[in-house]
Amino acid sequence: MEDASRVFKKTPSLDVVPWNTMICGHVKSGQWQKALELFQEMQKEGVQPDLRTFVGLLNACANVVALEEGRHAHRQIIEHGWDSDIIVGNSLIDMYSRCGSLEDACKVFESMASHDVITWNAMISEHVKCGEGQKALELFHQMEQEGLVVEGLCCYASMSTIHKISAKLEHYTCMVDLLGHAGHLQEADNMIKAIPYYPNVAVWMALLGACRIHGNVEMAEHVVKQVLELEPENATVCRDCRSSTKFISKIVGRASMVRDVTHFQERVCSCMDYW
Repeated sequence: MEDASRVFKKTPSLDVVPWNTMICGHVKSGQWQKALELFQEMQKEGVQPDLRTFVGLLNACANVVALEEGRHAHRQIIEHGWDSDIIVGNSLIDMYSRCGSLEDACKVFESMASHDVITWNAMISEHVKCGEGQKALELFHQMEQEGLVVEGLCCYASMSTIHKISAKLEHYTCMVDLLGHAGHLQEADNMIKAIPYYPNVAVWMALLGACRIHGNVEMAEHVVKQVLELEPENATVCRDCRSSTKFISKIVGRASMVRDVTHFQERVCSCMDYW
């Protein structure tokens, strides 16, 4: 970077391209503060930044936890009309998350017209890091509703490989639900078999619900055996599990007595309100 800086300083009438090259170069070299200083110098010189400028700038802000500088960059991005760009949106989410402002990251996420695997990964991982496991699960369900199976698998994989976060039973249940609803019933069953500890009723009910949706009686029979071993017939269940329990009754050819949880204020369904 020293040689590049010397050439940069000697070059007259610079446009945005060499400025971007230097800013991004300092970011990649871990010289984040220098990147911020270059951006300020760039503005004093009257050079108009472009989308690539702000992506590099936000990366620098994230690494030095420069929240106010990041917010100022965000305002400029909105003024230029680049806030709809998915790369910029992902950079903003990363910057706000790493600067400790999950609230701002959520606002950016909600304002984005579309999301890719990087977006979902950043949001889910950050909620897990902040101890907001329930919100992370809700995001998994949102991915499911949008049919983003590949994105969900990538986010799940990155939890352990990148963020070093061990998957809990709730995460496995989400992935089983995601795969099952998309019609990948065998993959969902394999996911359950890969769980390093004993699966509970909720994870099996997630797969059973998918069997009911796709009418796969053969797979359902396998799941029913697991459910009946874990849960007595006369169970207190929520309405969603009740419909799946009716499906069980049709498969085994006998009635199952169930009581609606809404009649029991202090009792909770065995699915732990997963639905």
